[in-house]
Amino acid sequence: MKKRILGRTGLSVSEIAFGGVEIGMPYGLGAHEMPEEASAIRLLQKAVELGINFFDTARHYGESERLMGLAFEGIRDQVVLATKCVHFKNEEGNIPSYGELKTIVHESLEVSLKNLKTDYVDLFMVHYADMDILQNDDVIRVFSEIRQEGHVKNIGVSVYKVEETAKAIQSGIWDTIQLPFNLMDQSHGDCFQDASEKGVGIIVRSVLMRGMLTERKFKMHEALKEVENYLEAYRTIAETHFRNFPEYATKFALKHPQVSSVLVGIDKEEYLQASIRNLEGDELSTEIFVQSKHMQYPDPSFLNLAEWDRKGWL
Repeated sequence: MKKRILGRTGLSVSEIAFGGVEIGMPYGLGAHEMPEEASAIRLLQKAVELGINFFDTARHYGESERLMGLAFEGIRDQVVLATKCVHFKNEEGNIPSYGELKTIVHESLEVSLKNLKTDYVDLFMVHYADMDILQNDDVIRVFSEIRQEGHVKNIGVSVYKVEETAKAIQSGIWDTIQLPFNLMDQSHGDCFQDASEKGVGIIVRSVLMRGMLTERKFKMHEALKEVENYLEAYRTIAETHFRNFPEYATKFALKHPQVSSVLVGIDKEEYLQASIRNLEGDELSTEIFVQSKHMQYPDPSFLNLAEWDRKGWL
């Protein structure tokens, strides 16, 4: 398993990061059952044995933090742990004032440290940093202070929109950004070079577009016909040049040198093994890389799977 440096953090992280949501709670389209506790612990430890050292979790991922704490007890120095703070906007959608916000963030961190059985996290993130959060001076102050206090080595944000990525980079505050990026939606890629120049580490999620960029065929609504056509065009390339679609999707993301790690949701050993096999062999050729960039879906804002699900399109 190759490793890359995560921006200015200096952390050396595996190209595949273990996404911890699926072991902690039912998640995704057609939500499934979670693995049993003993199986989840074995899975996490097996990932370490196979060279994965970067693990992503959050307070909102059910049992995920606690399971990682159990799995990594005694081998904490072998793993890089990233977790996310609880959502701190109130019911009206407002951000609390500095004093209340500081209490919420500190209490969230304390619970995470207890769950993870550690006295520090390598990366502590805002779970969803929208523009309100990114422009809020109290948020910046609280997270900057917490980084100086010793239990948090680096701070970051998880975002959805390109303008959020651009704002987070421009602020100069955040050490890392976790963002969605895949063959179909490459919009955040416009910010990669700026992030690299400013030392901001890039962690990519949604690389398989919640299963769309796999061999799994979805019965799609007629409103998604154009999306289906794009998926089939990518699938043709995958079938011609790669062992499978996820290998193509993963290697495309990692062809970008600014990307430090690709998050993969894993809840079974077969998925773990498959994710690692996807890195084997040659990297993506420049020819296919350029072709794939030119093929990206023209309206990435339309690629909202949660919205499709709500409308009954999936």
